Amino acid sequence: MSELTKSNRLKGIFFIVLSAFGFAVMSAFIKLSGDLPNIQKVFFRNLIAAIIALFLIIKHKGSFIGKKENRKTLIYRSLFGTIGVIFNYYAIDNLVLSDANMLNKISPFLVVIFCALILKEKINLKQISAIIVAFIGALFIIKPSFDIRVVPYMIGFLSAVFAALAYTYVRMLGNKEEYYTIVFFFSTFSLIAVLPAFILVYEPMSMSQLIYLVLAGIFASLGQFGITLAYKYAPAKEISIFDYSNIIFSAILSIFLFGVYPDKLSVVGYFIIFAAALYMFIYNKRQDKLAK
Repeated sequence: MSELTKSNRLKGIFFIVLSAFGFAVMSAFIKLSGDLPNIQKVFFRNLIAAIIALFLIIKHKGSFIGKKENRKTLIYRSLFGTIGVIFNYYAIDNLVLSDANMLNKISPFLVVIFCALILKEKINLKQISAIIVAFIGALFIIKPSFDIRVVPYMIGFLSAVFAALAYTYVRMLGNKEEYYTIVFFFSTFSLIAVLPAFILVYEPMSMSQLIYLVLAGIFASLGQFGITLAYKYAPAKEISIFDYSNIIFSAILSIFLFGVYPDKLSVVGYFIIFAAALYMFIYNKRQDKLAK
C-alpha cells in the first residue's frame, strides 16, 4: 500500500468518526430541545445545513440545482432523505438515544439490498447473511410486541429504510455532482416540503430551545459534510465500520445528559449489528486482496 493510500485512508477514518460524533451530538440537542413539534426540529436542521451549503456553493461558484440529467436522482435522494430525517427525529424524541441511532445504522446493510434492486449491483450469499444477522440484531432492540410502545422502534427502523434509499441515490449520483450541491438541493427540498406543516404546527420557543435547534443544525451539517468527505478519501467498505462509533458517542451522551441506560436486550442487539458490520468489513478486505 502506498503512503498516499495510507494517508487517504486515515483521513477517511478521521472524517467518518467526526461525522459519527456530529450526528450523535445532533441527536442529543434534538432531544434537549424538548417537546417541540417534530417538523419544527426538522425545519431548523435543514435551514442551518442549507445556509452552510449555500456559503460553499457561492465560495466555489457551484450549482444550486445540479445538472439537468441528474435532477430526477436529486429529487429521489431528497424525498427519501426528508422522510428518513422526519422518522429519525421522531425516534430520537421517543427512544433511548443509542437505540434510535443504532436502528438508523441498519441503513448500510439495506443500501446493499437497494443497490441490488435499483442499481442492479450483484449481491452474494455472504452479504445476504450479514443483512439477516443485522436484522436479528434490530429485533433485539425493537423487541416486537403488540404493545403501542413498539411504534417508536418501528418508526426508527423505517428511518433506516428511507435513509438507505436516499444513500442509494447518492451512490447513483457518484461524482456527477459536487457534495455541496447535493446537500443544498436536499436541504432546500426538505425546507419547502415541510414548510406548510411547519407553519401549521409552529410553537413559540424559549431562547434555550432555539439555541439547541441551531446547534443541532450545526452538528447535523458537521455529520453530513463529514461523511461526504470521508467517502471522498476512502471507499465505504474500508471505513464504514468506523461509523458505528456513533453508538458509543450516543450511549455516553444518553448516560451523562439524560441519565438513561440502554437495556440488556438492546446491548445484545448492538453487539449483533456491530458483529455483522465487522464481518462485512473483514470480508470486503479479503475480497480486495484476492482481486489484486
